[in-house]
Amino acid sequence: MYRIWNIYVLAGFGTIGGALFGFDVSSMSAWIGSDQYLEYFGHPDSNTQGGITASMSAGSFIGSLFAGWLCDRMGRRGILQVASVIWVVGAVLQCSAQNIAHLIVGRIISGLAIGITSSQVCVYLAELAPANIRGRIVGVQQWAIDWGILIMYLISYGCAVSVKDASSFRIAWGVQGIPGIVLGVSLFFFPESPRWLASKDRWDECIDVLAGLHGRGDRESPVVLAELDEVREAAALAAESKDLGYLGLVAPNMWFRTLTGVSAQVWQQLLGGNVMLYYIVYIFQMAGQGGNAGLTSAIIQYVIFLVTTGAVLPVIDRFGRHTLLIYGAIIACILHFIVGALMASYGHEVDSIDGNSILTWEIESTAAAKGVIACCYIFVGVYGITWAPVAWIYASEVFPLKYRAKGVGVSAAGNWIFNLALAFFVPPAFTNIRDYDRIVQ
Repeated sequence: MYRIWNIYVLAGFGTIGGALFGFDVSSMSAWIGSDQYLEYFGHPDSNTQGGITASMSAGSFIGSLFAGWLCDRMGRRGILQVASVIWVVGAVLQCSAQNIAHLIVGRIISGLAIGITSSQVCVYLAELAPANIRGRIVGVQQWAIDWGILIMYLISYGCAVSVKDASSFRIAWGVQGIPGIVLGVSLFFFPESPRWLASKDRWDECIDVLAGLHGRGDRESPVVLAELDEVREAAALAAESKDLGYLGLVAPNMWFRTLTGVSAQVWQQLLGGNVMLYYIVYIFQMAGQGGNAGLTSAIIQYVIFLVTTGAVLPVIDRFGRHTLLIYGAIIACILHFIVGALMASYGHEVDSIDGNSILTWEIESTAAAKGVIACCYIFVGVYGITWAPVAWIYASEVFPLKYRAKGVGVSAAGNWIFNLALAFFVPPAFTNIRDYDRIVQ
């Protein structure tokens, strides 16, 4: 069968799995303030809306937790094909949702697919890419997430302004299934990971894949032989130690790697990036940007996110991972406090905004509102350069071959459990904590 060997083409198609994550983010953020969604689902209160949004994260947590174990048995390519099928099923259920429970079930099933793809696409790409460009190739995963966010938001925006009934969100949620189909079909033409093949003692296939990726089919190419030596060394080290399954991740020589991988993913969430992406429409409504103006302002934010992540990828391997994470966290902290201070100083309590009872705080000063919006834009730009791509790269690099799939899966599970908590917590926070919710982040 024909195989694709160009690593950039493989990364482009492979990271459709990342785009599914992005589709998840904006498939809900674009609709939570729309009349079509609110009227059809009976104006869900803050707890209900938090549950709807968080249901995808719940499925993703479960999917990522078991993805490593499945990936080691089925292969990197095989598990991603399974995830593609699961995603399409979830999209169909969301598209046909008759009530909130139906919608939640669809989002949980879609979440299972995202949990698999978000944790294993970066493993797959890291094992295909040569070491000198591995960071930028794995970082494409985050760029694909950014593209998914923007594309889905634009589709939802178009549906929201042109279709005035429940068909609007049904069309948008149904379109989500298309990239899942594209990913599932394209994977038939992808090579299997050479490192996974080596772990199964399928050395002839491993060498063929390395030759295709690095030597244009020449098994004797110096580059291929060098890569083969690296794979043999990693496989030998893995074979020397007993496979303890998930318990191996907390073994004396592994626990610190696991801690750092999980910490990078957890703090990516606690930094507030996905809160800004899931609920940016709420923030802009509190800043006076309601209706189509709020949707347009959100599009600008997603474009900034896309551009900044894309700009850093070609040079990301020149910078230390720690440097980007540390400076990104410091700047994000400052911006959060500025936004919280502006909301506390220039806002006041209201019963609702644009009929949305979740929002009970409004900024009365035009200048302060513009300051909040500007800080949101700067925050997303900084996040797009630092924590958004680097956390995924870091987790994929820190684990040895034997535990890479499981380690990245557990790290991603840490990401998703905090994603779930924040997605559920933020709507009630907007209602109850009011002016200090930004500082609490």
